[in-house]
Amino acid sequence: MEIVPGIHQVDGINGNCFIIVRDELTLIDTGMPRNSAKIVKYIQDILKRKPSEIKTIVLTHFHVDHAGNACNLKKLSGAKVAIHEADADYVNGRKTQPVPRGGMGMFFKILMSLFFRSRPVEPDIKLCDRDTIAGLTTIHTPGHTPGSICLFDPASKILFVGDLLRFNGINIEMGPLPLDTSEVQQSINKIAAIDFDIMLSGHGIPLRPDASVKVREFAKSLP
Repeated sequence: MEIVPGIHQVDGINGNCFIIVRDELTLIDTGMPRNSAKIVKYIQDILKRKPSEIKTIVLTHFHVDHAGNACNLKKLSGAKVAIHEADADYVNGRKTQPVPRGGMGMFFKILMSLFFRSRPVEPDIKLCDRDTIAGLTTIHTPGHTPGSICLFDPASKILFVGDLLRFNGINIEMGPLPLDTSEVQQSINKIAAIDFDIMLSGHGIPLRPDASVKVREFAKSLP
């Protein structure tokens, strides 16, 4: 679906994938494994573009529901894959992915290892805070993972927040299974200082209008 002109979301891939449509195509996240064909079909049938026009794939963090199709899409399109430097060795498989403490973290680890394993992908670009890529400003927002990032598009005043936050249609919530809740809160305060109209997250629905005002209100409500 088209959220605003030139910004699309591919539905049905168990994790939101966004496509920025300009002279080139930029993907933000890629959903769960085995869904690359749905993304390609959307590009061909809805956008009337070619997969080879994907030039950049930016991953907001290393989790499988965001990086699951990155390897296949990189091979298919020749696109460069970008991720924050702190998450790079998790997505390429050199490090074992950390999981949250407690029972939910253990359940998540077992579920991912048995059913949702993705193919490692070697990042071409390792991002740092305030880097610019494909016209987007990188904002390092750790807590969900060490290298979680948000991406600000000044052209549309959209902030892509990955799993830092989500909007369920009624309330703003923290993203699922944070590694470090205190870091998440600091990251929320960081993005609350930005002026943006629309918030797009890895799960949930778009938050609009005046999204930054609502995020600031949510940040003030945190302990």
